[in-house]
Amino acid sequence: MQAEISLSYKTIREAEAVAQAVSPDNVKVPLGLAIKTMKQGKKVLTQIICETKLETFMATIDDLLSAVSVAERAVSVVRSR
Repeated sequence: MQAEISLSYKTIREAEAVAQAVSPDNVKVPLGLAIKTMKQGKKVLTQIICETKLETFMATIDDLLSAVSVAERAVSVVRSR
């Protein structure tokens, strides 16, 4: 199973902040799972490849989107100051 998630931001700086916040997820993953997140301009692109169970695949996507949501809220707070 594969997923490619593309998120767009208003500025390169916002995209960079979100990409850096979720990039630690690229390192520690279980066997049979690969996650790669990168910034391209104002976009954050994540590719997920899962060779195990559907539940693992779905949980990984959910975890990623939760981490992105937290990062976006932090960026929003910093931007409003």
